[in-house]
Amino acid sequence: MVDSPTSRPASAVSTGVGLAGLAGLAAWVLVARHYGMDGPSAGICAVIACGVPMVLWSLLVDKVHRRPSTGIDWSNARPWRETIETSAVKLLGLWATWGLIAFAYMALNWYWQGPYPYVMNLLGTLAPWLVALSIPYVLWLDRYLVQPRDGAHAAGLWILNGADRPAPGAVAAHARAWGVKAFFLAFMLAVVPGNFAEMIHWRDADIIGHPVNFASFLIALLFTIDVAFATVGYVLTFRPLDAHIRSATPHLEGWVAALICYPPFAMMGTGGPLNYQDGTRDWAYWLAGHDGLLWAWGGLLALLTGVYAWATVAFGLRFSNLTHRGILTHGPYRLTRHPAYLSKNLFWWLSIMPFLVTTDSPATAVRNTLLMGVVSAIYYWRARTEEKHLSDDPDYRAYSDWAVRHAPITRLLTGLAGSRPRMHAQVVPSE
Repeated sequence: MVDSPTSRPASAVSTGVGLAGLAGLAAWVLVARHYGMDGPSAGICAVIACGVPMVLWSLLVDKVHRRPSTGIDWSNARPWRETIETSAVKLLGLWATWGLIAFAYMALNWYWQGPYPYVMNLLGTLAPWLVALSIPYVLWLDRYLVQPRDGAHAAGLWILNGADRPAPGAVAAHARAWGVKAFFLAFMLAVVPGNFAEMIHWRDADIIGHPVNFASFLIALLFTIDVAFATVGYVLTFRPLDAHIRSATPHLEGWVAALICYPPFAMMGTGGPLNYQDGTRDWAYWLAGHDGLLWAWGGLLALLTGVYAWATVAFGLRFSNLTHRGILTHGPYRLTRHPAYLSKNLFWWLSIMPFLVTTDSPATAVRNTLLMGVVSAIYYWRARTEEKHLSDDPDYRAYSDWAVRHAPITRLLTGLAGSRPRMHAQVVPSE
């Protein structure tokens, strides 16, 4: 056993990269609101305005491309003739993976309903460019990679079925990583335009002086920040940015816990088995006529949304569900290991108030409350599956041990649960 660290372990992401993204996004929001630009392309431009400053900060200030965790050795460029065969196999695996993703997008009706057709057309327009640019990118990067035979290379070998077979589990790991990216990138790109337009549609005159409108605008703005940063994270999974996917969770329960929170698998929406909004009205309805309470309640909801967005901003370029892309210890992660889940669930309880219904039915109120409790329990389950995945990394074990003893919210919850802080055993790496 080892003693808990008294100093907070270093974070894989700096505070500056998130601030750079916020500055770029804020500039674009001001321009878009001034000119009333609310179309889908304006939403995508918000993602670009958020991502470009973060890339520049990461490379020029944090110099993430020089970190050993990238797996790149810039001082040891191999000759082209030594890497060209590996690169060709890797490109085969990469293009085959993209082809399977494209087939899934075309075959599944879900991706041609609602906001998804815009995303499918966008990806279809970009696809030839991505294929063309992947050739010089892979040829260039493979000359510097310490271990160029990655998951894409394993997929290529598997397709060729040659004598040189991929390492056991490498193809599955590759498939999991690209499965996460394919599913969540399409979802985020579908969410971005509508979310951005909702924020743009708010008029200044309607916001000022009205507690419900003011809180609603702040919440819309904060969700715009959240989805922009999250989308950047799913796009920029590149090794030179040290933002590559180290691993996607191999645990089935982790996939189940996450996917049932997102459409088309979501169980919490209208008609779903965990719909907790039968006969409910939101906080503004129940507190109407009490301006002081409306200001206080709206402020609290905006604060919780701010913590949720802050948790995403803290990822910088690395936000992603179900994956390990470096351990965060800064921002709200100084307070608790799961700030997003905690703030999101508190927001739902306080904004929906499932225990209050317009039907005057105690049974409906009890059922809503129980279902909301189940939803919160699912997020607790998600948190535990993520901890299980990340606990393979000694950096996460060090952070988790520190948080149990020093992160104030984690300490409080641990005390309320009546559990003793659990220390991870020290792992000695094998040679």
